[in-house]
Amino acid sequence: MAQLSYFPHTESDIREMLDRIGVKKLEDLYSDVPSEFLKKGAYALPEALSEQEIRDYFASLEAMNARLKVFVGAGAYDHYTPAVIPYLCSRSEFLTAYTPYQCEISQGTLRYIFEYQSMICELTGMDVSNASMYDGPTAAAEAMKMAVACSRKKTRVLLSKGLLPHVIKVVETYARFGGVEIAYIPVVEGQTSLESLRGELAKGDVAGVIVPSINRYGIIEDHSGFADAVHAEKGILVEYCDPSALAVVKSPGEWDADIAVGDGQSLGLPLCYGGPYVGFMAVKKEHLRKMPGRIVGKTVDKEGRRAFVLTLQAREQHIKREKATSNICSNESLMALWVTIYLSLMGPEGLREVNRLSSDGAHYLYAELLKTGRFEEVFPGKPFLKEFVLKPKQFPGQMQKKLEEAGFFAALDTEEGYVSFCVTEKRSKEEIDRLVQVVKEG
Repeated sequence: MAQLSYFPHTESDIREMLDRIGVKKLEDLYSDVPSEFLKKGAYALPEALSEQEIRDYFASLEAMNARLKVFVGAGAYDHYTPAVIPYLCSRSEFLTAYTPYQCEISQGTLRYIFEYQSMICELTGMDVSNASMYDGPTAAAEAMKMAVACSRKKTRVLLSKGLLPHVIKVVETYARFGGVEIAYIPVVEGQTSLESLRGELAKGDVAGVIVPSINRYGIIEDHSGFADAVHAEKGILVEYCDPSALAVVKSPGEWDADIAVGDGQSLGLPLCYGGPYVGFMAVKKEHLRKMPGRIVGKTVDKEGRRAFVLTLQAREQHIKREKATSNICSNESLMALWVTIYLSLMGPEGLREVNRLSSDGAHYLYAELLKTGRFEEVFPGKPFLKEFVLKPKQFPGQMQKKLEEAGFFAALDTEEGYVSFCVTEKRSKEEIDRLVQVVKEG
């Protein structure tokens, strides 16, 4: 192997390391990788370029991306991001800050985490929030593990089939390797079935239940009676939420849920090809000790001044893999800062306005699409906010292609044969009318 100038190890260093682990050459380290997956030949690296040439090159790559108007949700929403947020988050004291274990020099980071927790509690109606998870699906998976830990001997968790498909998949994966049995509650007429839930609870082995606040069809669910049924069997009720919508729909606390989880992406985080996002988790006070992730508390220093500290958890508890809960890295903390700035800028009135504009646009699009005669209603009369499904009267592939050619990402397929649409405050009436016209012409 040729020695490259930017490698810190000399040929003798490499030989010594190879001898220690008992292999003859670096290629032997990849002997278990099938040969067809190994790179052969030289890398196609360009010659040295000037700064302007590099900028032009990457601009040409960027130009290859399709710039589509997003009319799809499914757990990731194209909400507006105020310009000041990336500016503030890119400041060096935030962007390069590491985990704030040394509270005496990390008061700024600890304070914004405390403010994030406070805002999440206000949105969810819960007592305590942690300082963010990787994303919504992994937060749901941790809630599943929490439910089992809280109920001790019970190891079965119920999932509503109304949860987003990728949330179900992640929870299933965690359950498979965590010794948790998963069962499912069907959706009947657009609503997680309370009758089916009661039937499963009657078996007496259910540790927890995870249901969506707004389900995969965009319908706002009515969870009347859910908490009573779950708590009567000493189970844990988890509600998966869109936090932006919690400004206008009933909160998990109002439904008497024990744990609230979801993805904070809808709070101003750009779609960004799927991440990074930020999961949130908030719980009733009695479950605080079982909650994973960071928790920041407020106290006073020896001079009586307000101060912030990491509390209730030590880093050491996460070292043993088999006993660990999810911890977070600096990047997820940075996304929590992003959410904190967004919520501070929007305030209650701003969030309500975001939802009003989104809802008005979605209901207008719903009505106009039905007028085209190309769709049928799936759940007539069911309440929705910004997202909905319709049943196309013919295979939607051609329509999707026409919409894409016209600059729209819309009419996402579901496994039932429906198509899903979503409207946020970023979509104008002119854009909606143009989308409808493309459907008519299709």
